[in-house]
Amino acid sequence: MPASTDAEIRQILTDVKTIAVVGWSPNPDRPSHGVARFLAQQGYRVIAVNPGQAGQIVHGEVVRASLGEIEGGVDMVDIFRRSEEAGAVVDEALAAFPNLKAVWMQLGVSDDAAAHRAEARGVVAVMNRCPAIEIPRLGIAPKT
Repeated sequence: MPASTDAEIRQILTDVKTIAVVGWSPNPDRPSHGVARFLAQQGYRVIAVNPGQAGQIVHGEVVRASLGEIEGGVDMVDIFRRSEEAGAVVDEALAAFPNLKAVWMQLGVSDDAAAHRAEARGVVAVMNRCPAIEIPRLGIAPKT
């Protein structure tokens, strides 16, 4: 069952330090841009993933074309893709990061089967939520 309680969400956002944002956009009007900026301002290490923008520097990190290009792993993958594309992203994350803690599907994004595959591997799944909403709502302090 995907994480849904405040305690579960708080635990994820407190534990993770490095977040890959899949579907990041360079357009400041896009939600993925604002959420990545917010997470970076909160002290998370944010690695943007967008094949069309690979090689740029965003929040002090090189934009990657795919999750598989990220060296050293991430704690959480934040998915800004349509629901029908989320499963492939979850599968790529599970294959790329053996120590992954969470897959997070943004508002309007859900894939029950992908969430169950993640949870079967011990990775917490969140669907149809936004960390930029949950962090202030739950009063989670910025990383130091």
